[in-house]
Amino acid sequence: MHTRFLGTGILQIAILFVLTIMIGWNAGCSFNRQRQRKAKPVPQFVKKVAVVGFRSAREQGSSPDVIRSAISGGAFNAEPVPGSKVDWLTQQLFDRLIRINRYDLVSPSQAQGVYSTLVNSQSTLSELEILKRIGNAFSADTVLAGYLYRWREREGTDYAVRTPASVAYDLYLIRPSNGAVVWKGVFDVTQKSLSENLLEMDTFIEGGGKWMTADRLAEVGLNRLIKELSTPSASRGSKP
Repeated sequence: MHTRFLGTGILQIAILFVLTIMIGWNAGCSFNRQRQRKAKPVPQFVKKVAVVGFRSAREQGSSPDVIRSAISGGAFNAEPVPGSKVDWLTQQLFDRLIRINRYDLVSPSQAQGVYSTLVNSQSTLSELEILKRIGNAFSADTVLAGYLYRWREREGTDYAVRTPASVAYDLYLIRPSNGAVVWKGVFDVTQKSLSENLLEMDTFIEGGGKWMTADRLAEVGLNRLIKELSTPSASRGSKP
């Protein structure tokens, strides 16, 4: 079976970095500008956030499939994700939100308690309606929720793999009053070597020049989204 090597020598990193600048400057700049445009700041009216966290987009025992987000309609290659990973990523999300100290937070345990009650008592409610009711229950400005679509572990070691890690999830800040999405973030990455994709230099560096585990890859994505969540809008928003 073919094994991919990442290559971590300082000289090789320097050469690849120079090549990225020389042969991909225009494409690289275009890529970076495009990604920056996608990073929508959180409106300033968002003060209190009910953190529901993540749910697996596919039930255990179901087959991998292309599915659409119940909130945004975006398409993802999805497969069942163990509940332990869903819980772990939700806790990582909440811990990071506490550290940025920007929001008045409702914990995932509190929000998910209301979620379970609503699902058990009113099974006909849509996902969006449930999230709106959770926000209203806590008088929150927004609800933070998302789906975990893929959690594929690497097969190999830090420096050589047969199959790289692959992780996909999204997050949404939803206004309870009308169900509007005021911010969204998406992370959908299968790690590649620099020779396969020179534009992944930032992922390469954040991963310490190694083939990452799924846990580490998920953390890289979460750190990026938390950076967006900690950036206030330049214009003053007003709560409707």
